[in-house]
Amino acid sequence: MNTSGCIGISTMKPYCRILISHKGSSIFGFSPGKFNDYPIDNLSKFHCGRFNSCNSQIIGYTRVTDSNQRAFSVSGSSWGQSRVFPMNFHVGQGSGRGVLVIPNVASDFRNHSTSVEAHVNEKSFERIYIQGGLNVKPLVIERIETGHSVVKEEESRLDFDGSSINIDNLKGLNENMVEREVSEIEKEAWKLLRNAVVSYCGNPVGTVAANDSADKQPLNYDQVFIRDFVPSALAFLLNGEGEIVKNFLLHTLQLQSWEKTVDCYSPGQGLMPASFKVRTIPLDGSNEAFEEVLDPDFGESAIGRVAPVDSGLWWIILLRAYGKITGDYALQERVDVQTGIRLILNLCLTGGFDMFPSLLVTDGSCMIDRRMGIHGHPLEIQALFYSALRCSREMLIVNDGTKNLVAAINNRLSALSFHIREYYWADMKKINEIYRYKTEEYSTDAINKFNIYPDQIPSWLVDWIPEKGGYLIGNLQPAHMDFRFFTLGNLWAIVSSLGSPEQNEGILNLIEDKWDDLVAQMPLKICYPALEHEEWRIITGSDPKNTPWSYHNGGSWPTLLWQFTLACIKMGRPELAQKAVALAEKRLSMDQWPEYYDMRSGRFIGKQSRLFQTWTIAGFLTSKMLLKNPEKASLLFWEEDYELLEICVCALSKTGRKKCSRSAPRSQILAR
Repeated sequence: MNTSGCIGISTMKPYCRILISHKGSSIFGFSPGKFNDYPIDNLSKFHCGRFNSCNSQIIGYTRVTDSNQRAFSVSGSSWGQSRVFPMNFHVGQGSGRGVLVIPNVASDFRNHSTSVEAHVNEKSFERIYIQGGLNVKPLVIERIETGHSVVKEEESRLDFDGSSINIDNLKGLNENMVEREVSEIEKEAWKLLRNAVVSYCGNPVGTVAANDSADKQPLNYDQVFIRDFVPSALAFLLNGEGEIVKNFLLHTLQLQSWEKTVDCYSPGQGLMPASFKVRTIPLDGSNEAFEEVLDPDFGESAIGRVAPVDSGLWWIILLRAYGKITGDYALQERVDVQTGIRLILNLCLTGGFDMFPSLLVTDGSCMIDRRMGIHGHPLEIQALFYSALRCSREMLIVNDGTKNLVAAINNRLSALSFHIREYYWADMKKINEIYRYKTEEYSTDAINKFNIYPDQIPSWLVDWIPEKGGYLIGNLQPAHMDFRFFTLGNLWAIVSSLGSPEQNEGILNLIEDKWDDLVAQMPLKICYPALEHEEWRIITGSDPKNTPWSYHNGGSWPTLLWQFTLACIKMGRPELAQKAVALAEKRLSMDQWPEYYDMRSGRFIGKQSRLFQTWTIAGFLTSKMLLKNPEKASLLFWEEDYELLEICVCALSKTGRKKCSRSAPRSQILAR
């Protein structure tokens, strides 16, 4: 079927387009109302499946950074040709076994990359030309039979029962194939993960947050969340399946340029959505034709209407991981992708009134997306921010249009690293210093720079902090230190080397020493301790979901396993991760893969926990693969960056201010 139209007729032939959430949205540089005024030809085609095919068409896209800009481009190559069969798929009659056939992703540099003509103004991002688009090698199925014959395909095969897992993670699905035996629980996890895959016009673009068929009120758990998809993406990448991750990165990049409005106000450009949903809606005037649309949520539908600050940071981190694992660096070199990185960084690096290098955010702007008293400068955001800056410094193409941005990244990395290591670190020695602080110091030489009152030290901390080891506190603001232990921020500080090597080792020492508090019967506590009694009432607003030792208020989240595993492997302590994974493995399948666990020990399944939570499943699989192939973990973490120590601009000796400790020899920096 060849047609120049964009409508697939019959209930199995979707037309794929973008759902405009605002009347004045301008996605391609022009108003939707004026679409027909622009000539469009040579459109890319979607082939939606072998048995249910259509030739839906999609136009190329560009970033919209100014209402007066009218940049537009059309992709002239095949966007993708994939085959996704349902899990109970049978061919013909008999007892043939369903087989998922995954296409090979072409990694040709020229076809994947884009170019900028000489007249393009890099500083204003005015015009972007997409030449190649997404070239996916078509799949050739030689024969499909049942009974006495077999299924053959050109590319690699993965049985639905998960018995054969491809773990090639370098160049694609057809090179250096390796098979390994997996446990029954891993087979189950892979099947559940594949059942959670969401397709858009026949191409996989992500995984739903939870896939419990018994859940009659899924709320937004049937959407693809950027932060939730990261462990799924890593599982697929480590298994040699890059197509779904590439599609996810590019489709969410498209969503970035949309107009976002809440009560007649729009946030800054560069904001990534928290999630998106693939919706199927009927076309006007027809009962047979329908279309698929991407419907994003930038926070305008979220509880509390909070913008997802961490989404853009996770997107950058995942983009780097995709290149590192697949070797397809052409994706990050595309002009539209480079522009997306720059828009996110411009949003994060915009100057304001803040005196600190840490990123200022409101409550609920990250994984803890409800009121939990983390507004200000929460550690989780700072660790992800630092990681995204390091990723961007690796991926940005340095030219006249980016050199100032790269310089700003370097300065921010240096300042942020010093700020976190110096002021967020808490161990026995530091807490004793705070206990003896003088207050109301007014000078540039003040020791108590944030005017922290010693009475803020909570009674639980005095007996809880071990003699050896320490951690990075949860938040720091004038006259306020949040001494709670937030697991994600501390783990990601290790992974990204935001903490010093000595501090990173100290964090793992503390987790090991306080295993019964932070791990107990199910890894890992999202934070410790829980807010209780009057403190819970005031800080959470009496949130019935965040009751003590539940959900974000001290609940246990198995998805944190993969980050704990990555941190342990980096620090040469994989036995800690193995211990935690073994603990989770005993219960996750039996408990139907819950989102979180309740109680101080993590003994109960969470009272409002969704079952078959995708990032619980993916976090477990990623942890298992990293432990079996620890050398691949090095692609996902960062070592200490000595260049940052060299370029620090904090040593202002002429002003009388205390010099930055990084001006000292490296040996002193490594052992604080």
